[in-house]
Amino acid sequence: MNATSPLRPILDLTRDELIAWVEEGGERPYRADQIRKWIFGKRVTEFDEMHDVSKVVRERLKAEFRLFSSEVVKHQVAKDRTEKLLLRLQDGNHVETVLMREPNRRTVCISSQVGCAMGCVFCASGLLGVKRNLTTAEILEQVLRVDRLLGPDERLTNVVVMGIGEPLANMRHLLPALDTLNDKGGMGLGYRRITISTVGLPEKIREFASHDKPYSLAVSLHAPNDELRTRLVPVNKNIGIDAILQAADDYFAQTGRRITYEYVLLRGQNDSPEHAAELGRLLAHRAAHVNLIPMNSITDLPYAEPGEPQTRAFFDVLARYGVVTTVRKRKGADIDAACGQLRLERERGEAALVEIAAPTVADVPA
Repeated sequence: MNATSPLRPILDLTRDELIAWVEEGGERPYRADQIRKWIFGKRVTEFDEMHDVSKVVRERLKAEFRLFSSEVVKHQVAKDRTEKLLLRLQDGNHVETVLMREPNRRTVCISSQVGCAMGCVFCASGLLGVKRNLTTAEILEQVLRVDRLLGPDERLTNVVVMGIGEPLANMRHLLPALDTLNDKGGMGLGYRRITISTVGLPEKIREFASHDKPYSLAVSLHAPNDELRTRLVPVNKNIGIDAILQAADDYFAQTGRRITYEYVLLRGQNDSPEHAAELGRLLAHRAAHVNLIPMNSITDLPYAEPGEPQTRAFFDVLARYGVVTTVRKRKGADIDAACGQLRLERERGEAALVEIAAPTVADVPA
């Protein structure tokens, strides 16, 4: 892959920018919508497949743009038909994206950054730190890569920005991507079918609300008090649960969208009935939905899931407080499904190869 390719990613262009481009070539504006229909609706992989777009326009597209700039370096398929892709980006960095299948749903989970700076102690995504934000094109390309894995009778129904990175730290590139996914000329997904998961950055949550498009918001809470949350989610030290809950309340007031609170259950850490009761008291009078997530074991981390009886007990306590609660089904357990595992494995492996291959002073020609 040529990291210095002069071709621009076409997915970075908004509809208006694509209209301007086709008009520069003397074409009518409707050509832009034709092109977008092929990209987002008809799953083409090459511009030459757009057979109702004139050859002149196709040649211009090939001369100036690239549709896909990443490379699939690993593709795993689980027994439950969950599929996971490890993508190598133009600059050699890696991100992951996952397709999850349910009887009536096809959900893609996408990343927003290369790495993560939030430092959650139970997550593989941040073990190598954060390198950079993904571009709008790199965010959208994950969706299109997964969309092209689907059968002819399958359609993506949901997008969750719950992969590698903190989405609200990259709103500059994320929001145009979300709007394209929502746009009828893009993927045509409704607001409630697009969910953004944040560690809880109050001012960013309010900024997100001011975008005035009611996408679904999930807050990764993981603890019912500041002492425990700061231990599990270190950035909480400078934020605090009260500030997060207030910002989430404001998001609900402005958008009317009920907040989901994600809670990864860690055996012996945050999974006791007392923790559940404390969480129940925090959320009982809020428009809240708790999504309990049994821990996905990760080789590099000393945490484990609590087991079904403990998870059920936690669920039952929340139910007594009237908090709507679900337990997330484990998907792709046999393919390193926990977020960041494939990237961690690949980047550590490549770093080791670089170290092995690095010349010693004696090897360098004089």
